[in-house]
Amino acid sequence: MSNRLAAGNFPGAGALSSTGKLFALGLDVVVGIFQRPFQTREFIDQCWFISRVCILPAALVSISFGSVISLQLGSLIRQFGAQSFSGAASTLAVIQQAAPVICALLVAGAGGSAICADLGARTIREEIDAMEVLGVNPIQRLVVPRVLASILVSALLFGLVSIVGVAGGYYFNVVLQGVTPGAYVQGFSALSKPTDLVVGFIKAALFGLAAGIVAAYRGLNPSGGPKGVGDAVNQAVVITFILLFAINVIVTAVYLNLVPPSKF
Repeated sequence: MSNRLAAGNFPGAGALSSTGKLFALGLDVVVGIFQRPFQTREFIDQCWFISRVCILPAALVSISFGSVISLQLGSLIRQFGAQSFSGAASTLAVIQQAAPVICALLVAGAGGSAICADLGARTIREEIDAMEVLGVNPIQRLVVPRVLASILVSALLFGLVSIVGVAGGYYFNVVLQGVTPGAYVQGFSALSKPTDLVVGFIKAALFGLAAGIVAAYRGLNPSGGPKGVGDAVNQAVVITFILLFAINVIVTAVYLNLVPPSKF
């Protein structure tokens, strides 16, 4: 038994090892942020690329998310005769939950997969090894700009998705379901707090951080040549989605316990 444990052959050893390496990469990224020179051009290029592939899908998806949430909550709340709460319920649902999740899904699915594929191709072509031989830190040179770009774009997309989602919710609640504009705005202003927007930004930034680090880790550790790069991209997206919902549960639970709810 002890020999098996020493050799790392016990069940789950591979998952534990990968988790440890993932956290180690995250620490290396944090250290690399403060190293100089900072790769400004690479950072701007990555921000532009991720934004270009995510802005339009984010806007379109946010409209559907906002409309579904508004229609469902509006129909439910109307059964209890509390139409004045429809604005607060739909808007808070969009800002606290839907908008950060939409940003994470798009950044992980579009930007994260591209990051993973790019780093994976560099790895199998031995470019990463060549950089290390030349004394260039691939984490500071390639990974840090991509992770920071994922964080920044995810936070900025959160603002876009929130505006579009809230506007869509307002239209469907007021125009289609007959809620008066005054009641809609009053309910939202009475129950919402600035911290609701802050926690949404924090979630979006954490989701972008997770997407960037997971994509970079799988891209730097492919297996099996070109086919391994494709498998790494799929694994990166799946792992990011799992982390997304875990982080969302933790941040939401901490927020609801630390910040007292507003009273109408």
